[in-house]
Amino acid sequence: MRSNAMRTGKTQAGVTLIELMTVILVLGIIASIAVPSYRSYLIRANRSDAKSALMQLQVAQEKYYLQFNKYTKDVTGAPPAGLGLPSTTPNGFYEITVPVLGAGDQTYTAYATPIAGKGQQDDKKCNIFTITDTGQRNIKDGTSDKETCWR
Repeated sequence: MRSNAMRTGKTQAGVTLIELMTVILVLGIIASIAVPSYRSYLIRANRSDAKSALMQLQVAQEKYYLQFNKYTKDVTGAPPAGLGLPSTTPNGFYEITVPVLGAGDQTYTAYATPIAGKGQQDDKKCNIFTITDTGQRNIKDGTSDKETCWR
């Protein structure tokens, strides 16, 4: 006895539930691998935001020092009071500060601290970048070494 579909020459085409669930499972596995890897890549790429802003601050501080024979901790103020730079990095991932000057305003340490809510605070390897008046680059908080972070 032949079925109605066999007699007319037509067969049913489609996707079974098991095939559909298999595709969804494979996509889930791929996504669970790709998303954390991409997030890690973004965090590493966004570190350049902090490094370039600190280098720009260092140049501005040296220019300020040549004019006034001292450094300033006012990053955002217009000269002659400050450096006239933005308080955040160009992409807004880090806040740039010079919290304390040392020895009669003759030394400084500048910090690039991740801004909460921007995702960069998840960077546990290189969290807070620093640079000093002598050009010494370092990290204040993180599990990685300074060479890796400043690379």
